[in-house]
Amino acid sequence: QVQLVESGGGLVQAGDSLRLSCVASGLTFNTYSMGWFRQAPGKEREFVAAISTGGVTALSSDSVKGRFTISRDNAENTVYLQMNSLKPEDTATYYCAAGILGRSPRLYTYWGQGTQVTVSS
Repeated sequence: QVQLVESGGGLVQAGDSLRLSCVASGLTFNTYSMGWFRQAPGKEREFVAAISTGGVTALSSDSVKGRFTISRDNAENTVYLQMNSLKPEDTATYYCAAGILGRSPRLYTYWGQGTQVTVSS
């Protein structure tokens, strides 16, 4: 059974940093590209960042470029999202996903349950 478990969310102030983690089990982690998506209330799920199987290629959305960094540790079956200079508009539930590298959620087969990030102004 595949499981993706996110952690690291919380309530922070604008300008603060958070590091999200996602631990995967039940799959051969180093054969899956990993992505982070977010969804705010009343909005569609939005691509945030993605990283290739070996970590060589990384994608990010324009809204987080220069502030968020995705990385992975294949030895630990973990993908990270380092979020700096957080803004109130970053408030959302953040999901990690395993699948094929890209920006569309349709490319990802497995999803975590999400972790809430709230940024106060």
